Amino acid sequence: MAGRRLAFRALRGWAADDHAAAFAAYRVSAGSLPPEWPRPDGTAPRAFFESRFIPVRIGSGPALVTGYYEPEVAGALERDDVFRHPLHAPPPGLSAGGGSSRAEIVAGDLLAGLELVWLDSAVEAFLAQVQGSVRVRLRDGTIRRFGFAGKNGHPYRSIGAELIRRGEVPAAAMSAGAIRDWCARHPEAAPDLLNHNPSYVFFRPIDLPVDKGPLGAMGFPLTPGRSVAVDPAHVPLGAPAWLETGAMRVLAIAQDTGGAITGPGRADLFCGTGRDAGEAAGTMRLSGRLVALLPAAIAGRVAP
Repeated sequence: MAGRRLAFRALRGWAADDHAAAFAAYRVSAGSLPPEWPRPDGTAPRAFFESRFIPVRIGSGPALVTGYYEPEVAGALERDDVFRHPLHAPPPGLSAGGGSSRAEIVAGDLLAGLELVWLDSAVEAFLAQVQGSVRVRLRDGTIRRFGFAGKNGHPYRSIGAELIRRGEVPAAAMSAGAIRDWCARHPEAAPDLLNHNPSYVFFRPIDLPVDKGPLGAMGFPLTPGRSVAVDPAHVPLGAPAWLETGAMRVLAIAQDTGGAITGPGRADLFCGTGRDAGEAAGTMRLSGRLVALLPAAIAGRVAP
């Protein structure tokens, strides 16, 4: 991790942001951070960030800011003619070293007996894996929540990027909705498209109040519009992160990671729950800069 120090006055839009909203998100995970990280006290939010942190630009090139969300979909706890696409618990002995690919898992039904819940669409099951969390609405109206519990060790490959490469969907029109539409129009080709991504994500049941966001990589609920997934090799988890693009200037907190979020110039903003959040996330692809707010001790090491 390396970066360049900036002054707060160099952050375009800084004064206009809702620092109290960012401060509330920071409080959620601050208690778990090492001692050199500031703990919230009675200081006003903007003054807290400006007096306890040093802005450090991460990476030398443009940052790419995308969005993700928590899907809410219909499902059932038992398989039937409608709900027949499962989300799985991790297999025993799962390690980070790798396992069967998505295509092998699906073709061989290799996870039989590990089904947690059944969805009515293979595409929705796939998208839940990409997002890493999901709310499942059962027929009686109750909600079951599931969160990330591991993956098979294969690299993530974007099926959206694959559709763009094939000329099937224009880059400007790519979204989760565009993927759904393409798969609905090409049901015979949809399984092969999904298998383009060999990565397979496993889930576990999560007991959270319905008004809380899903759990991020730090183990705390995410805040819509104020939690961001980063590559922790470049931005420490728990750090405030200033996202500055032509369409967005917001202070978020690095509380999550993602299989596709790698490198110094990547950030993935959590947009919330449900279809509207999914549409907002699916069309978010913004270029700008990523600035981490770091305590003086850490800033001194990465940006002397």
